[in-house]
Amino acid sequence: MRPRVLLTTTLLGLPLMVGGWLWLTLLSPFLYERPAHLEPIAEGPHAVYVYGTLRVPVVRWIVIGDEVETRPASLEGWRRTGLDLEPAPGERVPGEVLIVDAEELARLDRYERLGIRYERVRHTLADGSEAWVYRRLPDEARTSSP
Repeated sequence: MRPRVLLTTTLLGLPLMVGGWLWLTLLSPFLYERPAHLEPIAEGPHAVYVYGTLRVPVVRWIVIGDEVETRPASLEGWRRTGLDLEPAPGERVPGEVLIVDAEELARLDRYERLGIRYERVRHTLADGSEAWVYRRLPDEARTSSP
């Protein structure tokens, strides 16, 4: 293959492949089916505390499909360990609170693979407000995900 054709193919194909992968893993109905044992999502608004990749505006936009209201927040008495939180008296995890509706919460649940990799639990934040927080399921409770 000639170098120019290879370069053109790479420059055009790579963004399409990345976009396809993002759609397939974050937004498509094909790789996640909400487990039947989970409660239905109530109408919003919902406050969701995020402490990882969902703090990045472009990631939030890709996952949710829109901009959402955010505010700085922190979770006292916890520390971040890898992809999860663990109790740690005297420590604090900085994050943000997202205000989302039911459809947006369902998109966040899909991203976090609720019921497969994470659970969504209520926590009281440092300012006294409550928010949903995604916590990793214990290894023995996690099921394999496609």
